[in-house]
Amino acid sequence: MEDVLFKIHDNGIAEIILNRPKALNSLNTSMLLKMKEKILAWQDDTRVSAVLLSGSGEKGFCAGGDIKKLYAAKDSDENMKEALEFFDIEYEVDLLVSEFNKPIVAILDGIVMGGGVGLSYGASHRIITEKTKWAMPEMNIGFFPDVGAAYFLNQAPGYIGRYLALTSEIIRGEDIVYSNAVQHYIPSDRLPQFKETLLQADCQVEKIYDHLDKIIQEYAEPINQEKSNLANLRSMIDEHFRHESVETIIESLTNSTDEFSVNTKNTILEKSPTSLKVTLAQLIKGEGQSFKTCLETDKRIVKNFLNHADFYEGVRSVIIDKGQNPKYQYKQLSDVSGELVKSFFV
Repeated sequence: MEDVLFKIHDNGIAEIILNRPKALNSLNTSMLLKMKEKILAWQDDTRVSAVLLSGSGEKGFCAGGDIKKLYAAKDSDENMKEALEFFDIEYEVDLLVSEFNKPIVAILDGIVMGGGVGLSYGASHRIITEKTKWAMPEMNIGFFPDVGAAYFLNQAPGYIGRYLALTSEIIRGEDIVYSNAVQHYIPSDRLPQFKETLLQADCQVEKIYDHLDKIIQEYAEPINQEKSNLANLRSMIDEHFRHESVETIIESLTNSTDEFSVNTKNTILEKSPTSLKVTLAQLIKGEGQSFKTCLETDKRIVKNFLNHADFYEGVRSVIIDKGQNPKYQYKQLSDVSGELVKSFFV
């Protein structure tokens, strides 16, 4: 079975369908190479006016990269080479999507995490449903939120991006919209009709972006951002996460006795100390930078994490053995020096 499907419809819509439903459409190098080839070809293809990007199955758009495959990088130089190739091509495709000269409509139904976020973030029209679960969960495996996260997490109001990165919080509906991660909400039971309408509409039109906006609005429903949990927590999040060291963030949370602060502190302290410090530094460095620049920084960080024992320990404990009891080499925040953090950006 093909791991990614492509089709050009007569009305000018080209489709990309991630097709690994049993693996929650997690990305591999094969899929990324095929998408790169098609996206480059479609830029100058007069048959293509816009692209529809979605995932097969009922559970999700894309759960991210194939972590078990990356875990094998520790075993041999060849596996390491393949892992680095995966990230290089992944970031290249993410950038191609963001710079594509035609609109891309991404349907983010179900699970959208990690690499799935990076792949779709550059799409001109991003649509969620009530089933969408959005997150950058890399911190849970001793890694860092990559795929240009230092760019798009910093687009969230205040310091919500830092909060989402350091906690790996899974967000839905109103919170996704409030974080500026998507623009549109369509109930999942209306998606089949929306897709049918889109694939039947004449999209060989001059003002294709406006045309797509109009079609989406026929099926979209407004989201009341006042119901956003993140919006309601904004003042507390900003109070704690405005600090520029993980230790100071933890101290700020410790000085508050409310349930949110206590739970957030405990959640953060479950993560790899190295991941916490590198990620905060990554987000601070990414402020005001372009998506492309943040992806280039991620390339450097990735290579260093792939040579860092705590990354493999995080994957082992969570993905391989599912024990949730990692034995990190750097156990405390105080074990992670400023020089060590800087080395991840070299």
